[in-house]
Amino acid sequence: MSGTLLKRLGSRFGLGRAICLVLLAALVVLRIWDPAGIEALRSRTFDFYQRVEPRQASLRPAVIVDIDEASLKSVGQWPWPRTVLADLVNKLTRMGAAVIAFDIIFAEPDRMSPAVAAESFRNLDAATRAELGKLPNNDAVFAEAIRRSRVVLGESGHHLALADGLAPPPVVGFAMLGPDPKRFLINYPGLIGNIPALEGAAAGRGMLTIQPEPDGIVRRVPMAIVARDMLMPSLTLEMLRVVTGAGAFRISSDAAGVRGIAIPALDMPTDGNGQLWIHFAPYDPNRYVSAKDVLEDRLPTDRVSRKLVLIGTSAVGLRDIKATPIDPAMSGVEVHAQVLESILSKSVLARPGYAIGAELAITVLFALGIIALGPILGAAPMLGLGAVVGAALVAGSWLFFSEKRILFDATFPLLATFFVYLALIFINYFREQLQRHRIRTAFGQYLAPELVAQLAHSHEKLTLGGEDRNMSIMFSDVRGFTTISEMYKDDPQGLTTLMNNFLTPLTNAIIANNGTIDKYIGDAVMAFWNAPLHDAYHEVNACRAALEMLRQVEILNARREREAADNGQRFIPINIGIGINTGRCVVGNMGSDLRFNYSVLGDPVNLASRLEGQSKNYGVRIIVGSRTAQAVAGKFALLELDVITVKGKTEPETVYTVLGDAEVAASEGFITLKRVFDEMLKSYRARDFDAAEQLILRCREAVKPFGLDRLVDIYTLRIGSFQKEGPPVDWNGVFALETK
Repeated sequence: MSGTLLKRLGSRFGLGRAICLVLLAALVVLRIWDPAGIEALRSRTFDFYQRVEPRQASLRPAVIVDIDEASLKSVGQWPWPRTVLADLVNKLTRMGAAVIAFDIIFAEPDRMSPAVAAESFRNLDAATRAELGKLPNNDAVFAEAIRRSRVVLGESGHHLALADGLAPPPVVGFAMLGPDPKRFLINYPGLIGNIPALEGAAAGRGMLTIQPEPDGIVRRVPMAIVARDMLMPSLTLEMLRVVTGAGAFRISSDAAGVRGIAIPALDMPTDGNGQLWIHFAPYDPNRYVSAKDVLEDRLPTDRVSRKLVLIGTSAVGLRDIKATPIDPAMSGVEVHAQVLESILSKSVLARPGYAIGAELAITVLFALGIIALGPILGAAPMLGLGAVVGAALVAGSWLFFSEKRILFDATFPLLATFFVYLALIFINYFREQLQRHRIRTAFGQYLAPELVAQLAHSHEKLTLGGEDRNMSIMFSDVRGFTTISEMYKDDPQGLTTLMNNFLTPLTNAIIANNGTIDKYIGDAVMAFWNAPLHDAYHEVNACRAALEMLRQVEILNARREREAADNGQRFIPINIGIGINTGRCVVGNMGSDLRFNYSVLGDPVNLASRLEGQSKNYGVRIIVGSRTAQAVAGKFALLELDVITVKGKTEPETVYTVLGDAEVAASEGFITLKRVFDEMLKSYRARDFDAAEQLILRCREAVKPFGLDRLVDIYTLRIGSFQKEGPPVDWNGVFALETK
């Protein structure tokens, strides 16, 4: 009786609905587990919201005193003497800074203190050493400046139990509402702090530690951390405590974790681990002032007066880079400034504890609606209903963010209901196929043998590895690109336009001559021939492409010169060097299982790169290796340059330059140049340097139409040197390059 009832209920409810309920339950469990993929999708959605509507920084309570490149150039390399930092603190204090915080840790005594520095000087007489020892200690001077101001020093958590020699923590209380929050907070066994003399003088100490998400992006900053089993505030939280004069923090928590951290008049909602969600604002240089300007008294007082001052660095090599939702390379000190702005402008983001429950409830509600209505409604109405539901979820999530600054995840409810809907569709589809006994026919029609063969063939193409081929490889690079780029330091968009105008014709020249672009490396281009398609004339096509590239550069330079003259601007021509080499290489998909590129590897590739690097040294625009030259002999105006060994190799290579096509090769000027230069090389390598000297004088006249004065100068210097001192006994005419 019970079996019949269950069968009837099953027939009414439907197998599809039952399977979808099981799927829904599995999805709910998956969300509670919250694996990395789901968390990443949710986080990237919130990142997208911030990029669409970043925080508008109308309130600027914080200013960053930046130890930038100009400051290092003015004061000297880092670390600076602590007396300089004392001057910095004193000047900021006199300018009315509300509180000063260092995004720097002073973990060791200043090695530039007079007594310490004296120990490092050799042959220093005892009297001088004694006099230096009487001078004030730099750390003491710095500590006194800290003591006379309101300074918060930074500390950092460490995965090792490091904290010997630290000063006792400041007496700052934590009032706890709810269970002990330590078990929820980020915990470090060790603590890296400052020397005791400085920490004892500071008004506060806060944690600099910023914990990126698993994908490396900083979205949240811990407001409190457990380090060495001590409850420590963040740098920004401690700054707010010091400036408000508060004596304690209040941490609210429940069984699910931390709910928020507060000081009088400021309540900061956090996630369960005590981290604050930051609503980032775009980068603004007005957040920064140069430490150089402060030290030289060039900064208006109102830039610092009554501000929360953060001292950090943006100098290359010292900058602490953090990726954020709106900026892939934000300074760590700016992250702290953005935290202060968000808190004081009441613009912090919040993801309340009930958010997960609400998201799961919406997921279950919508999924049950699909399970109930799916078999009843047709496909088109269900699709329309799904579109309406999806739009409502997305709109609701966006409104919570834009109006309430609450992070509500719409991605999981959307995906879960979509999967349930998809499962319902496929279950119905397969059930119909089973009922009609056409499953095999349906699969046979869907996966035709030809399609399977094609997919199998494509799958093999996507595996790592390559094949051995004889190939020609080209490297091209711009000479003096730094000088050109300096002209556009205030117009980066103009530099981008120039590079596009430059790389486009070069690329077209390569592709028009059957080449394959391997990659662009800034202003450099790498290309190869004879792969993936076979090219029996790859050496010739590579040389043709090189000559066409030079022609296109000349056209571009002529146009740029006219434009510069019309606009009254400085004109610097673009000059390129090209290296071409031929040899056996491995070509194919190179990289990892997750990402790879179709590229080429092998010793001939390295030699081609080295040849391009020598084009400037020899004063030519194209250098080709011996195998390339042998293959194109008679088709281009080839001139032998030298026999060299490049750095890192011992085998000599005869290198040539291409001065033009077959028409140039047949010209009287080139024939004369080639004859005289070849004779000079023959005498030079035979150690007949007097004859070589006479011939090189004749070469100087012959090279003028081809602009090879630099090449003649090289051999003039070599011949003169060998005439005076003679070559080494084992000299065989090969010139070893010392640079790449």
